[in-house]
Amino acid sequence: MAMEFTKYHGLGNDFILIDNRSSLTPVLTPEKAIQWCDRHFGIGADGVIFALPGQNGTDYTMRIFNSDGSEPEMCGNGIRCLAVFLTELEGINRTKNKYSVHTLAGVIVPQLTDDGQVQVDMGEPRLLAEEIPTTLASSGLQVINLPLEVAGKTWDVTCVSMGNPHCITFVEDVAAVNLESIGSQFENHPVFPKKTNTEFIEVVNRNYLKMRVWERGAGITLACGTGACASLVAGVLNDKCDRTAMIELPGGTLEIEWSEIDNRIYMTGPAQRVFTGKY
Repeated sequence: MAMEFTKYHGLGNDFILIDNRSSLTPVLTPEKAIQWCDRHFGIGADGVIFALPGQNGTDYTMRIFNSDGSEPEMCGNGIRCLAVFLTELEGINRTKNKYSVHTLAGVIVPQLTDDGQVQVDMGEPRLLAEEIPTTLASSGLQVINLPLEVAGKTWDVTCVSMGNPHCITFVEDVAAVNLESIGSQFENHPVFPKKTNTEFIEVVNRNYLKMRVWERGAGITLACGTGACASLVAGVLNDKCDRTAMIELPGGTLEIEWSEIDNRIYMTGPAQRVFTGKY
């Protein structure tokens, strides 16, 4: 039986969205999600996102299977796509919508803005080693500018969790990083028991960063919302950027703010419907 889907992208980070509001169980298995995400034999995407009923007072629940079948805690670009998808499912004024969404990383709140962008309250960053998680530092300590050996080189890394793990390193020229050869070595490094997303950051100025990313479970992608958030936090912790900055990714630019008022991260960026279909 054919199943309806809608494909969206957030800065080129692309997802298959499925209306799963009738059940708390995803209608696809991880194995099926792998097939759907295949860019040659399927629809093609970085992941499949399911819009499920809310839990514990939230409006909706979001679950996502990566293109390799793994399930991440959250996805920043994906939740912006989900917010637009929900608005289109509900058929109401998309510029006025705000949702509370249950995720494995906690409750995330996206809101569509008057200019068609989506601003997301991503919550507070988690900085302790056991929260990432990583064994790079002892429990109760932060991982800021510590050495990590990868691919025969020592990298200075800072680790941040946005509900999912991120390892950030600052480089002189982000375009020169050979992501294809080193990305998986970061992701699967033994100091990250749940693996990690990895961001390589070039500081243009205190309000503008360039970023490339290797995503856990998806590999090289054009954008990563949680990664952009984690990278701003790492930049602030290393005194390389201000608390609000533009993050340029291969697929486009996100505005990230780490609020001094409430310690929460706010991400603003686009989400666009590509096409609908049945599979």
